[in-house]
Amino acid sequence: MSATLVWFRRDLRISDHPALAWALNRPGAVIPLFIWAPEEEAPWQPGAASRWWLHHALTALNRQLVEHGTGLVVREGTSLETIQALVRETGATAICWNERYEPAGRRVDDAVARALRAEGVTVSIHNGALLHNPDEIRTGGDTPYRVFTPFWKKLQQQPELGAPLPEVNLSIGRAPASMPASVPIDRLRLLPTLPWDAGFYGVWEPGEAGARRALARFLDGPAGAYDTDRNRPDRPGTSRLSPHLCFGEISPHTIWRAVRERMPAGDKPAQVFLSEIAWREFSYHLLFHFPGTTDQPLNPRFTAFPWREDPAALRLWQRGQTGYPIVDAGLRELWATGWMHNRVRMIVASFLTKDLLIPWQAGARWFWDTLVDADLANNTQGWQWSAGCGADAQPFFRIFNPVSQGERFDPDGAYVRRWVPELARFPAAQVHAPWMAPLFAAGAGYPEPMLEHGRARDAALDAFARLPPA
Repeated sequence: MSATLVWFRRDLRISDHPALAWALNRPGAVIPLFIWAPEEEAPWQPGAASRWWLHHALTALNRQLVEHGTGLVVREGTSLETIQALVRETGATAICWNERYEPAGRRVDDAVARALRAEGVTVSIHNGALLHNPDEIRTGGDTPYRVFTPFWKKLQQQPELGAPLPEVNLSIGRAPASMPASVPIDRLRLLPTLPWDAGFYGVWEPGEAGARRALARFLDGPAGAYDTDRNRPDRPGTSRLSPHLCFGEISPHTIWRAVRERMPAGDKPAQVFLSEIAWREFSYHLLFHFPGTTDQPLNPRFTAFPWREDPAALRLWQRGQTGYPIVDAGLRELWATGWMHNRVRMIVASFLTKDLLIPWQAGARWFWDTLVDADLANNTQGWQWSAGCGADAQPFFRIFNPVSQGERFDPDGAYVRRWVPELARFPAAQVHAPWMAPLFAAGAGYPEPMLEHGRARDAALDAFARLPPA
């Protein structure tokens, strides 16, 4: 009897998985497959924090599949050659996968699909990563959107999505008579050799079960005040679903439907949260239509921006030693946990690009290596937005003051004191500008500001004013 291969990538779940559901509607065995081929994702191979998450996500997925009487076949090597070898080994007549939208992934998938179809293998491709395919939502002029607000309005006009696909049942005679050989997940060497990841384990639960629990916690707690608390890094006001979405352990469709069913229609916290899901959709829309934005600004004016190359300043920023507490707290949280609160991401990105005038690409690369939710579309869009060169109606004049941002969104200083213990004794009135406090003069063990924000802001605006007109 023929077999169908299901090629898993960043869709490491068995619920609401269109490709897997398609395979189960065919006769014969279903063989889940994961291929470790990081060189095919160049120049954006998974970073260190992403590899940590991937190790645990693959382990969790394999455990789920084993409980269903099958397992995950893990292979190393180029995708096409690996799949061709597995087709020969198993006699598979079909393969399916959920589509990728990153430029490198699209190139690989197109080449694999063409080659396999030429060899007589049925190839079926599905959308399991987004609410809508990136080419579905277009302007009235049939062009891609470049500004979020009209994109969000258009998305809300789309027909309401149906129920997500249920968890599949692989236990009823769908495993092959003998599973193909598989590489142990440990042999992929995804975990670090030095224990810099110690802080990750008490914070995260990779895998579909962890994603489900994270969604339930959010709906039972922070969701009700999301419109206000999402900007407070001192409160548990966000969903923390981003790494689960990044690795496809839960689908945006599942999250969207759960929020719709749980929260009243027109509820402001629900609308604000769903707009964040839409922002993720918008990021993929931009990456799909403008793939060069991973390295080049969407706004071509900024190709002439006078960015500075300053490795020493970049290193201080990376280490959380800028002398601005809210900036340093965020970067230390990132190093310790692989994650940073979204409001703080904007603050630290503004500081790098507009106070230090260091290229946004340097920040994007640092986030790419250190975030457990390193998603190419979101990372690219977030950094271009922060640098003022991306999809935004009024770009560059948004320059965050790190002191006033800290005072506004961490008013009691709890977030800063947690991640910058040198300032633990400072009262709320002084913790965001400690250099003004008597305690600082007495020796707090914390650096002075590496620059004066007001002057840096003036320099940034002057640099922007010298750009050629649009």
